[in-house]
Amino acid sequence: MTSAERGVACVGCGAIVPDVDGPTHRYIGALPGCWAIFGEVLAREYTDARYGRAHRLTVDSYTAQHPGTPSPQSIQSVAVHLMSLHLVLDRGYDHARATRAMQEATTRKGAYRWLEPPPSLGPVTVLDVVGVDDPPEYARQVERWARSVWTAWAPHHGTIRGWTVQ
Repeated sequence: MTSAERGVACVGCGAIVPDVDGPTHRYIGALPGCWAIFGEVLAREYTDARYGRAHRLTVDSYTAQHPGTPSPQSIQSVAVHLMSLHLVLDRGYDHARATRAMQEATTRKGAYRWLEPPPSLGPVTVLDVVGVDDPPEYARQVERWARSVWTAWAPHHGTIRGWTVQ
């Protein structure tokens, strides 16, 4: 059995992903195997509108579950994606409205601080959505993933709510 077949735990979400060489993101903390799976998920969402309806929560969940290490980019990224999860899941914003709020939040450079990631970033990962072939079930699984990630960040909910544009 090769190392790719055995898999390795992703440094971000902890999912067992193929142990492969390949690209990653410059500040999102993911292994190449996990980043490739996320790419598959995004490709489906970009090419089939039935899956694309879940895109806002997909990106927010993946990014918040792979916070990386402290840098200006990772600090702001985690902050705005967690704010989006809060707006959609707690306040009931639709995805377009949450995206507009995120865009506003990104204009406040340096307004956020590093949030120490919780020991677990949630039991649901990109692996739980990548193979789902029914669009309504896919949307349910992406929301389940989003709720799992948002719940994992509970120690920081007060800070995130305070940062969120009203």
